Amino acid sequence: MTLVFCVMITALIFEYINGFHDTANSIATVVSTKVLMPRQAVLLAAICNLLGALWGTAVATTIGKGLLDPQFVTLNSILCALIGAVIWGIFTWYFGLPSSSSHALIGGLCGSTLSAAHNNWSVIKWSVVNPQTHKFEGLLPKVILPMVISPVLGAIAGFLLMGFLILVLRKANPRLVNTFFNKLQLLSAALMGISHGTNDAQKTMGIMALTLFTATQGRLFDSLPHWLHFLRNDQFEIHLWVKILCALTMAVGTAAGGWRIIKTLGHKMVRLQPIHGFAAETTAATVIQIASHFGIPLSTTHIISTSIMGVGATKRFSAVKWGIVQRILWAWVLTLPITALLGYGFETVIHLTGILEP
Repeated sequence: MTLVFCVMITALIFEYINGFHDTANSIATVVSTKVLMPRQAVLLAAICNLLGALWGTAVATTIGKGLLDPQFVTLNSILCALIGAVIWGIFTWYFGLPSSSSHALIGGLCGSTLSAAHNNWSVIKWSVVNPQTHKFEGLLPKVILPMVISPVLGAIAGFLLMGFLILVLRKANPRLVNTFFNKLQLLSAALMGISHGTNDAQKTMGIMALTLFTATQGRLFDSLPHWLHFLRNDQFEIHLWVKILCALTMAVGTAAGGWRIIKTLGHKMVRLQPIHGFAAETTAATVIQIASHFGIPLSTTHIISTSIMGVGATKRFSAVKWGIVQRILWAWVLTLPITALLGYGFETVIHLTGILEP
């Protein structure tokens, strides 16, 4: 029983880190364009993340049972995945790199479950058809392909939207344009915050639901007092209290801020004006909402970063500081394999030493 609560607490720590690590996703542009002061922007992001986190469960279901065979997922493997994701999140935050908390969690979960299954690669659902929905699910269609396609889509869409705005407003008074988009960017920043909460908070919801389901199937809750029976999860589902707990934790983490990453996205990569911020946030929010609808655990970090790149490139190609972009790309590429190795390594150590028995 102690292990169950350790996993739940670690999941909430991950959610908190996700909140302050990914705060920059929704407020970097609105801060860099000076539309809002940092504290105002953090408050806006926290509220919008909270609202978004309570909206839907498609992504949580994908994380909980759409990528791995649940029979081979143990409480130890969930804990190891979370520890690996937390370590990578803190490491990349320290260096100001906007890496993906989503892919860190997924990589850690795949690595730890593979170790728990004694290197049986069939435990990972690479690409399967759900017999109930007749739709493809698994690591390839839900994670790997979107990981490649969505950043490209964000860059192209950002470039096209910004190009369209420049064309339409080419004869407008620059001062009036700035004033107009100062106001409009408040809306786009709010939409970005809601989208981030809708996609990112659901990942921890899925992990917590998977933890409760695994503990219930292992009969670890049989001796629970009656007043704690709400913890049982006989069928995989996302309870309301799990939604609220994850949403509040992410909101608190968001309120803590993530100034290192805000500096990288909002200032170092490209200089932005309100119209550029609006275009980048609108593009990213739209792509994330579409992905969330289909249960795709997208990297909000990837999307907003490439949207900023695309928007910035409309100024001139050299306006984007490609040295910073290269560092970000390395963080993206390395996230899945490194967290998979961390999860695999922690699970292997636990198995060999016999510690943390449920």
